[in-house]
Amino acid sequence: MLTGALLILVPLFVGFAIALENRNVMTAIHHSVDGLVYFILGLLGLGLGQMEGLWQQLGGMAVQVLVLASGLLAANMAGLWFWHRWQPMAIEPPAATGKASYQRLFLAALKPLGAVVAGLLLGYFLLPELPLVEDAATWALMLLLFLIGLQLRNAGLSLRRLLLNRQGMGVALSLALSSLVAGVLVMPLLALPWHDTLALVSGFGWYSLSGIVVGEALGPAWGGVAFLNDVLREIIALAIIPVIISRRPAMAIGYGGATAMDFTLPIIRSSGGLACVPVAIASGFVLSFISPVLMGLFLSLG
Repeated sequence: MLTGALLILVPLFVGFAIALENRNVMTAIHHSVDGLVYFILGLLGLGLGQMEGLWQQLGGMAVQVLVLASGLLAANMAGLWFWHRWQPMAIEPPAATGKASYQRLFLAALKPLGAVVAGLLLGYFLLPELPLVEDAATWALMLLLFLIGLQLRNAGLSLRRLLLNRQGMGVALSLALSSLVAGVLVMPLLALPWHDTLALVSGFGWYSLSGIVVGEALGPAWGGVAFLNDVLREIIALAIIPVIISRRPAMAIGYGGATAMDFTLPIIRSSGGLACVPVAIASGFVLSFISPVLMGLFLSLG
């Protein structure tokens, strides 16, 4: 298990060590990342579709997702509220820009579910015996992490400035620590060893990573639970960010987890203003790095 965890982590750091200057190459990497994400999610769905007793397990999976999502929501909001009280962040939200862009973001959050459902139906009805799905997912994930490492290194951001952003670091650490606390609290309800439960809560919204990594270690059912839990985080974040960001910006930015530097960033920018952008990018950057590290570490203990 430790070897598998290292294989997951190494490509991320190798990619981060490589500096690129060619804009065309970076554009190609961006499109490749998008394609790989949906390919990996399709493989996750394929693994679920090939799982024996799928329909009998769906009810249990739904309960597990509800337990995880509810526990994380409560713990994350509490942890981020304490950070906000200790280090308040004042912003001046811009005027409302209308609902169209927000609706597009919300609908886009449902696309990953579509990829998984498509893979599930394919695996259940057409390819129930297709071998090597797990190996393909592992190699695709390693390539994805390598490309994401390249993106993080070459995004034009100063690592030193990101790590010295006090609000961003505080938001990220509050989200991470409160997620681990939630894992401890829901552990009896999930009936999993402590290290596996903590791996489940360490996705921080990175569903394409958590679903495959957890699925390879604990089986496709738990991989599906991890994926759905992190997709729900993204959807809930899109719903609550415009509502609370003017009064509790740290809570709004933080709950988006790793997505604060990419997917939920537009709604953070439009609802909270420019002052929120550096905090969101710093927080999302830190969480994007520590998520695979924590998942690999906890799963290696099994």
